[in-house]
Amino acid sequence: MVMSHHVNAISNRLSLRSPQRESLEILAHVCELIKLEKQADSAEALESIKREFSTVTDFERDFPSLCFALATGVGKTRLMGAFIAYLFEAKRFRHFFVLAPNLTIYNKLFTDFTPNTSKYVFQGISAFSTDPPEIITGDNYESGRGVRARYLFDTSPIHINIFNISKINSEVRGGKSPRIKRLSEYLGESYFEYLSKLDDLVLLMDESHRYRASAGVRAINELKPILGLELTATPQVEKGTCTEPFKNVIYSYPLSSALADGFVKEPAVATRENFDVRNYTDEGLERLKLEDGIRIHEHTKTELDVFARQHDKPLVKPFMLVVAQNTDHANSLVRTIEDESFFDGRYKGRVITVHSGQTGEERDETVQQLLSVENPRNPTEIVVHVNMLKEGWDVTNLYTIVPLRAANSKTLVEQSIGRGLRLPYGKRVGMPVIDRLTIVSHDRFQEIIDDANRPDSIIRTGVVIGKDIPDKPTQVVRIDPIIVQNITAKPDEVEGKQRTMFENPEEQKIAMTTLQVIKQYERLSRSAELKSPDVQREIIEKVTSEVTPAQYELEGIREKADIGSVVAETIGIFVEWSIDIPRIIIAPRGDVTCRFTSFKVDVSGIHLQPVDRDILIQHLRGQAQYHLVSGSGIVPENRLEDYLVRGLIDFDDIHYDDHAELLYNLAGQVVRHLKSYLGRDEDVLNVLQYHQQTLVNLIHAQMQDHYEEDATGYEAVVSKGFTTLRHHSYSAPAHEPARNFRQPVDDTHLFRGMLFGGFKKCLYSIQKFDSDTERRFSVILENDADVLKWVKPGREDFQIHYHHDDTYEPDFVVETKTAKYLGEPKRADQMNQEDVLAKAKAAVIWCQHATEHEKIHGGKAWSYLLIPHDAVTENKTLQGLASVFSLVA
Repeated sequence: MVMSHHVNAISNRLSLRSPQRESLEILAHVCELIKLEKQADSAEALESIKREFSTVTDFERDFPSLCFALATGVGKTRLMGAFIAYLFEAKRFRHFFVLAPNLTIYNKLFTDFTPNTSKYVFQGISAFSTDPPEIITGDNYESGRGVRARYLFDTSPIHINIFNISKINSEVRGGKSPRIKRLSEYLGESYFEYLSKLDDLVLLMDESHRYRASAGVRAINELKPILGLELTATPQVEKGTCTEPFKNVIYSYPLSSALADGFVKEPAVATRENFDVRNYTDEGLERLKLEDGIRIHEHTKTELDVFARQHDKPLVKPFMLVVAQNTDHANSLVRTIEDESFFDGRYKGRVITVHSGQTGEERDETVQQLLSVENPRNPTEIVVHVNMLKEGWDVTNLYTIVPLRAANSKTLVEQSIGRGLRLPYGKRVGMPVIDRLTIVSHDRFQEIIDDANRPDSIIRTGVVIGKDIPDKPTQVVRIDPIIVQNITAKPDEVEGKQRTMFENPEEQKIAMTTLQVIKQYERLSRSAELKSPDVQREIIEKVTSEVTPAQYELEGIREKADIGSVVAETIGIFVEWSIDIPRIIIAPRGDVTCRFTSFKVDVSGIHLQPVDRDILIQHLRGQAQYHLVSGSGIVPENRLEDYLVRGLIDFDDIHYDDHAELLYNLAGQVVRHLKSYLGRDEDVLNVLQYHQQTLVNLIHAQMQDHYEEDATGYEAVVSKGFTTLRHHSYSAPAHEPARNFRQPVDDTHLFRGMLFGGFKKCLYSIQKFDSDTERRFSVILENDADVLKWVKPGREDFQIHYHHDDTYEPDFVVETKTAKYLGEPKRADQMNQEDVLAKAKAAVIWCQHATEHEKIHGGKAWSYLLIPHDAVTENKTLQGLASVFSLVA
């Protein structure tokens, strides 16, 4: 695959995922395999393609046309942009014709190809930064903009025509010609005729399975483009009860691969414990599935709210999709859902109906309205449809599907799941509820789970309502640090006692402003330095400028609050109710050297074979780095290894002067492997020349696992001496008070949904635990007279890196009279897991650096405790546990 520098550059600028990049590499290879010319021989081109790609048996058109079958949610539109960018930059093709299957995708494509939009497909492509592409559509082409720009003031590098094939189909009914073929007085010919004369027109077909054999496409085929590129997640055509697969699929990335790579949500089927369908009438079962769908929906909504608050992410508003049998059934479901007897009428006015009575443009317009369900201000939470929501409805916030149609599991998967696979944050976040699409199917649960055991099944898991998902309503609970509760006079959640520092509302305002100003001083070595006269004077000045109202300037209006006194008292209580957690960054010192280390190349998958000499010559003619002698002779490199080394140094992270010895070592290993099964040097040379890029990519990919960075030394830089505590957000059962932390929990299935309170030493009045072991550990801390304070840290309180960009947050931070601890209770059988040990190693190093910082500034030493669960009993002390389970480097 040639022109790798174009592929590399575009892949990096557009942040292509691996299947997108592989598709782009294939397109680049195709451009070298066949002649992309107006009068090129399609039969000859097909034979060239078939020799390289066995899945292509027919172009199925009069011109070369290839299908890239990528799963829903992987990014077909961005790939389309990458294709266009490559064909322009590498081949200087300037004219593209993009087909959309319906109005929804037509409008979406227009938006995505338009600069300054959120999903602009050419973001980062320098060739289009100053002069963006000229976009010609089915609505504006008659103005002549697609031609005028070319002949007069042509500043746009490329022209992209976007047309709606469904509209063209409606125009050709009865044997009529489409509007685009009609004579234009401005052109003196039809726009269609103008396009058909272009010698570099490339046709791109989005969701091509929807209109492959339509009359409109047959008309479009007469454009005779030099190349057709089809993109779809469903490379097959339904004809009655039969399915005909495409014959021109050159690359396939199925949904099973997208699931394995984490590019889409994980589908799961839900039911109830001990469910028996024989105990329900049809109406009763339908009602139960709707109600359980709502329970899952509300649970998901709460967890998304909590995640957005904890990670400062945009709020995602989920919705539930109900699949009805027919239009009458859909209308009946809406009445049921909006009735007062259904969750007290909570969903009245929150339902959209999409039924099969809508056709053509009316249907497209209805689906278009549904796109706004992602907007948090849109009240819609439930969509009821009848086999209507297909391609083009690219929402990311569908989380729950309730299928009420009579359908087998295969139909269920194909028709419903595809619409809900896209991830709202672009990638999985590591929380099952947010990364999961749930299908409520009590009556077909076992059938679908059995089907899930197939290797190619997209459903891997099942969830049980009442066990994995709460069957009671949940809510988002915001918990402020104790100091904030003291200032704002909020009552204790368990004991009901009100903690109060300041009675006067003006004093409360001053105190809260002081806490905000303190954040500007986290650069200090310790929070105790806030008490120094100079720092306190600065804080008082800043607080005064923030809170002093104009009325204070008028004597006698109200009694002035003593700002200095309130600030001093707030600083004192802040220091008392905080644990100084330094922000430590490990930075290289002196000269930094980056290098790849030597390794044994894995050549077990290399079994490439020589190609016919004529094919090789044709392949090499497009590569400037090779020289052809007149006739068919080839001037080789001086060494066989040079073919691979030459390709490797094209990568941005490889420098010949620094890596020459290693490159020849790796290339030599590959050459020796080729000789081991090919024998003749001329066959080895053939493979190296023809498959150069494939081999180069394989070596480069393996080199990434052997990259090292060395510095003269490393030093710990403390960017913050302490961190101001933020509020915590939790999901919890609605209308349930926090439990006293000393109370044991019998039902461990629901443990993670519980809130606990009643603490005396915790920096928050309410905490959530992941296990009963953690609850018992908190009892130890509260009982231990040596412990001053403790907290379960938030996600932003630590930056302990243990594997590339992965960060670790320990379960507990504890301060005693003489020391500080990071505490990690862990199941005994997990103590030696690789991930646990990696986190522990990173935490121990962090404690070393934190201790060095504390010693310089008169603080306390830090230690890391990794404690097995069976050692956490209420008769233990923290010091006793530390004497056994403290880890050192």
